Amino acid sequence: MLYHIHLQDFEVRIGIRQREITYAGHKKLKIYGTLKCTSGKRMKRENRVFFKTGQEAISLGYRPCGHCMRIAYKKWKDELVLKSKQP
Repeated sequence: MLYHIHLQDFEVRIGIRQREITYAGHKKLKIYGTLKCTSGKRMKRENRVFFKTGQEAISLGYRPCGHCMRIAYKKWKDELVLKSKQP
């Protein structure tokens, strides 16, 4: 995980080109999504973190964005509901 606040703009662009940065997340809300997400583009720089893979984000406790990753979000939510129904 990379913190946007600790990176210069050129470092972010290089990371994206080299595919070291493929997802962005909100560190307080623990939500991650694609770099093209309109919701993600509105977040403040100090709240933004970057991930190489979605699996990395999930392993750190982030959930998929319901806006740009609808299928992954639905799968995450369905699994959450199943877990809550288990005794």
